[in-house]
Amino acid sequence: MTCIIFIGFLFIYLLAVVGNVLFASLVSAMPQLHTPMYFFLWNLSIVDVTYISAIFPNLLSITLASNKKISFPGCITQLYFFIFCVDEEILILTCMAYDRYVAICSPLYYPLVMSKKMCTIMAALSLLTSTLNSLMFTFLTYSLSFCPSSEINHFFCEIRALMSLSNSDTASREMVLFIEDICLVFLPFSLIVTSYVFIISSVLKIRSTKGRFKAFSSCTSHLTTVILFYGPILFLYIKPKSVYSKTQDGIISLLYVAVVPMLNPFVYTLRNKEFFGALKNMARIHGYNILCSIRHS
Repeated sequence: MTCIIFIGFLFIYLLAVVGNVLFASLVSAMPQLHTPMYFFLWNLSIVDVTYISAIFPNLLSITLASNKKISFPGCITQLYFFIFCVDEEILILTCMAYDRYVAICSPLYYPLVMSKKMCTIMAALSLLTSTLNSLMFTFLTYSLSFCPSSEINHFFCEIRALMSLSNSDTASREMVLFIEDICLVFLPFSLIVTSYVFIISSVLKIRSTKGRFKAFSSCTSHLTTVILFYGPILFLYIKPKSVYSKTQDGIISLLYVAVVPMLNPFVYTLRNKEFFGALKNMARIHGYNILCSIRHS
C-alpha cells in the first residue's frame, strides 16, 4: 500500500513540475503569448513549481522510508517557502482578476492600463509582499520554544500545526496570523469576487449570445483556478475547531498543495485556441527553419 501511495505522489509531483516548466518555457519562447495574462500565468507556473517542490520531495521520502524525521532548520525552510508560495499565488490570482476586469469592462483602456510597466510593477509588489510576509512568520515561528523532539500533526510544516507544538504562549502570534488571513486571503478574495461581479454585469449587457460566450470564456480558466485554490483554503481556515479531523485536513491540504499546481497547466491550455494557435505557428516556423537548413546543407 505504501508503494502505491508513493507512486501516486511521485506521479502528481512529476506531472506538476513537468507541466508547469513546459508551460512557462513555451510562454517565454512564443512572442504571440507575451501578453499581460500570460505574463501572470508564467509567474503562476514558477510559483507552482516552487510550491510543490518545497513539500513533496520530503513527503515522498517519508512515504517510502521508515525515517519520518525532519530537522528544525529544514522545517523552518519548508514553512518559509510554503507561506511565500501561498501568498504569491493569491496575489497573482488577484492581479489576473484585475486583468480580466479591465479587458472586459474597459477594453479601450486595456493597452494603456495593463502596460508592460504596470504588469512588472504588479508582479514585483506581489513578490515583495510575499517575501516580507513569509520572512515575518518564519521569524515568529523560529523564535518559539519547542521540545527537543516533537510530532507534527501534518504531512508538512504547516504554521498552525507548529504553533500547537510550542511551549511558548502563541496568543499574540495567532492574532497576527488572523490579521494576515484577513489582509492576504479574504481581502484579495473579496477583490476577485468584486471583479467578477462587474465582469458578469458587463457580459450580460452584450446583446449577442456569441459575444457573451466569447467574453466570459476568457475568464473560465482563471475562475476554475480560483475555485480550486480558494475552496480548500476557505474550508480549512473558516471551519470551527470543534470539527477538526486530522485525516480530513490532510486530504484537503493535499488539494491546494499538489492537485492545484498539477491541474493549472491543463486548465490554462485545454480548449485554449490562442495558446494552441501560437504553438502551431512556432512549430511551423521551426519546421521551416529546419527544412531550409537541410536544403542549404
